[in-house]
Amino acid sequence: MTFKKTDLFDKDLQRLAEIAKVMSHPARLAILRYLANCNTCISGDISNEIPLSRTTVSQHLQELKKSGLIHGEIDGLKVNYCLCGDCIQDVKQLIENFIWEISIEQKNQC
Repeated sequence: MTFKKTDLFDKDLQRLAEIAKVMSHPARLAILRYLANCNTCISGDISNEIPLSRTTVSQHLQELKKSGLIHGEIDGLKVNYCLCGDCIQDVKQLIENFIWEISIEQKNQC
């Protein structure tokens, strides 16, 4: 039986690392910001808003979708993209918990 070394860490750290990796590209952050500012699902061409080719934007959208941060549902010939509010809240909580934990540990060391 084989396992990844990441399996040695708790689920919260694994998920936080996964999200950090997905969010480590400025284009993905720009897409998330754009979707958040729209306050609705977008069925238009997001590549008009991001200074990258349509193909590149599509690849970034797929990574965001795979991570669960956005939904992309097919509507005829278009795909409607929107933020996944539950996932965003979960990620926010993971980040807050992690920062709180390491800030407490850091205070105890100094």
